[in-house]
Amino acid sequence: MALALDIASWVLLLGGGALVAIGGIGIVRFPDVYTRSHAAGVTDTGGAGLILIGLMLQGGATLVTVKLAMILAFIFFTSPTATFALVHAAYESDEEPQLDHDLRDGEAEG
Repeated sequence: MALALDIASWVLLLGGGALVAIGGIGIVRFPDVYTRSHAAGVTDTGGAGLILIGLMLQGGATLVTVKLAMILAFIFFTSPTATFALVHAAYESDEEPQLDHDLRDGEAEG
């Protein structure tokens, strides 16, 4: 049983790490604030969630697991809210999304 918990924990930890890394690549590669914030928000919440669940499996039934669960609940509420606030501020300051035809025009000029 301990081996199964270790395997499940490591799968979750590696999956969360991969999701966070993919989000970092998305932040660098995407063209505008809206797509970048989507990459950051979704992968940040999901990646941190997977990592924390993997750590909870490693922690067992202890006070550490309760603390990790509280951190997980905090992240699930605050990360999407912060992403919304960022995108809303960009929208209110008239930040224009980069559309598909804008990308084609930029490639033709280069």
